[in-house]
Amino acid sequence: MGRSLKKGPFVDPKLLKKIEAMNERKEKTVLRTWSRASQIFPQMVGHTIAVYDGRRHVPIYITENMVGHRLGEFAPTRTFRGHVSEKKVEIGAAAPPAEE
Repeated sequence: MGRSLKKGPFVDPKLLKKIEAMNERKEKTVLRTWSRASQIFPQMVGHTIAVYDGRRHVPIYITENMVGHRLGEFAPTRTFRGHVSEKKVEIGAAAPPAEE
């Protein structure tokens, strides 16, 4: 679902202020943020932003292709462990024959 053009893009004001200050000083340090909903702006290109995934901060290097996306898209919150293959199910489910 897209955001209304009338409202405009969202970015955390503190985060944008820090990015602009770093651009003025030509500084490239890792910024930690909890704002997963912030949109990536062209001013952020070239910076590394550590986005919180609920457990730790995941460092993300911002490229031109990421502009317009949200920071949270690049820091997954869930770990996929994979489905169990049929071979493992057969081996694990094989019970010894019942003795009468």
